[in-house]
Amino acid sequence: MAHPMRLRILAALREPGSAAAVARELGEPRQKVNYHVKELERVGLAHRVGERRAGNLVESLYQATAATYVVSPRLAWVDRARIDALAEQVALENLVAVGERLQQAAALLLDRAAFDGEKIASAAVEAEVRLADAAQRTAFLKEYMSAVGPILKKYGDSQGDPYRVVLAVHPDPKEKS
Repeated sequence: MAHPMRLRILAALREPGSAAAVARELGEPRQKVNYHVKELERVGLAHRVGERRAGNLVESLYQATAATYVVSPRLAWVDRARIDALAEQVALENLVAVGERLQQAAALLLDRAAFDGEKIASAAVEAEVRLADAAQRTAFLKEYMSAVGPILKKYGDSQGDPYRVVLAVHPDPKEKS
């Protein structure tokens, strides 16, 4: 996925198509697109779905294996320092996992809105709070959960559509104290 053209090719292959058709759509050389299609097939992101005759040639038709791809930032984290930090800090590992799930859900919901015409009932609330130390952070989380807990219980037992509620408390990465 390191090559930016591969994302464009996957987008073009939401519907079955040949490398030549994708090349025309993207305005790129057929050989170049064919190379990237083969690489996408090799790693399982595209697969051959058939063939068609085009003049004297038989073209292979490919399609992306999924409608949406969310690439985990963990794929780029090959250095030992990040891996060790996640292993040593359970709360940080959980923050990263929650962020990945939220990113995946947002991408899938965006696709449902963009390609299925669905209206997505969603909301996001972001706030900043200043916490002096670990004790204050712990007290804040306890008080927050005491306030939100009854609301979650009140609405959590209903028969309606399920919604995810996410709370993440972390330092602002742009500010260093």
